[in-house]
Amino acid sequence: MGKSLFEKVWESHSVRTLDNGQTQLFIDTHLIHEVTSPQAFGMIRDLGLKVRFPGRTFATVDHIVPTDNQTEPFADPQAAEMIKKLRENCKEFGITLFDISSGMQGIVHVVGPEEGITQPGMTIACGDSHTSTHGAFGAIAFGIGTTQVRDVLATQTMAVSPLKVRRINVEGRLRPGVYAKDVILHIIKTLGVKGGIGYAYEYGGSVFDNFSMEERMTVCNMSIEGGARIGYVNPDQTTFEYLKGRPYAPMGNDWDKAVKRWQAFASDTDAKYDDVVNIKAGDIAPTVTWGINPGQSLAINERVPDPAHLPEEERAGTEEALLHMKLTPGQFIKGVPINVAFIGSCTNGRISDFREAAKYLKGHKVAPGIRAIAVPGSQIVAKQCEAEGIDKVFRDAGFEWRGAGCSMCLAMNPDKLIGDELSASSSNRNFKGRQGSATGRTVLMSPVMVAAAAVTGKISDAREVFGLGELATA
Repeated sequence: MGKSLFEKVWESHSVRTLDNGQTQLFIDTHLIHEVTSPQAFGMIRDLGLKVRFPGRTFATVDHIVPTDNQTEPFADPQAAEMIKKLRENCKEFGITLFDISSGMQGIVHVVGPEEGITQPGMTIACGDSHTSTHGAFGAIAFGIGTTQVRDVLATQTMAVSPLKVRRINVEGRLRPGVYAKDVILHIIKTLGVKGGIGYAYEYGGSVFDNFSMEERMTVCNMSIEGGARIGYVNPDQTTFEYLKGRPYAPMGNDWDKAVKRWQAFASDTDAKYDDVVNIKAGDIAPTVTWGINPGQSLAINERVPDPAHLPEEERAGTEEALLHMKLTPGQFIKGVPINVAFIGSCTNGRISDFREAAKYLKGHKVAPGIRAIAVPGSQIVAKQCEAEGIDKVFRDAGFEWRGAGCSMCLAMNPDKLIGDELSASSSNRNFKGRQGSATGRTVLMSPVMVAAAAVTGKISDAREVFGLGELATA
């Protein structure tokens, strides 16, 4: 019987089985940022320990860094102190830091891939829940807590419970106007926000075979939102072409050896899975969230649910979401007015996201009264956009063009919702308070759908706004 990539990577990195049944797993690459690392460094100092393999840890600043003005000193003293601590820790322990002055700073899950640090067959850990992003390369990537950050710094290992593996096949062709963001929102809606608990998700099928690396990253990024600890795609020629020539990728003769090794990690054709889910690509429409978790989503032309027509166990959660979102049971989500449009985050802040949105945004203007923000996922993405004139398209349309960082994805920097503002967002979470206001409202969607909302001032079908092709009848 063949093995899945998950099994191969797990077995090749297993140090030992602990008495409690967990595996002590060797971690190839550790990624850190300014928010979850200071306490971990403090812990290893208290224990009189050193960073075991400093060359395997890479740092950047992203969560708390401002995007409107990155000139120091920062207005927020907490942000200034966190970044100061990260710099001191990296200098003391010999860790590579992609600082603001480096030209390579950005969101940790954008920087790792674009530098070629993320590679197939690796185990990767980071003190951030969306570390599953790196699974797009055929890596096993874990989001971890601060005490595990300490463990990895001190030992380059961590204790992890074994997982089951679910294969999710998406077959066929996506319809015009349907993007990777719609695919993952559809998967989460289908399987539920708790459906992946105890699982690693292996994504496959013709849709993933044809996806670019950045599209694969978008899907893997939100695996955690479906309850899965890990999400990954088997490495293939698309993976290798993306990595070739990047700063930390193997070079020369080492490249050919690496590709051969990476290919061997891919799941065998006769691999056994604990569960298999098959989804038809044609069933996926442009999808948006309507509630307060990523599983509360629907096709753009559908109505929000009526609790009275739902099973009893779903009613309370639905009523809570409708109340928070100020929606009426049975109301169409399309046409709901927005206040803010945000394109960015580790889900959709890459060059392809901005290229695609700019393609349709060009010649349009942001609707009056709408605050629209475009935030590149890294300084390199920003440079690419500026070289291609993409930043000008956004500025001409009325978007604010910002510096690299997490920005409005989360409430750890100045980019926040005010009061009960409703945000059309390309980010990954629509939890209460996620974008900075306890009464703020977030609707998740693809970058092109955010652009459509920005120019119309309401949640809209980008296919209608931009003439993207045959409309769904859903």
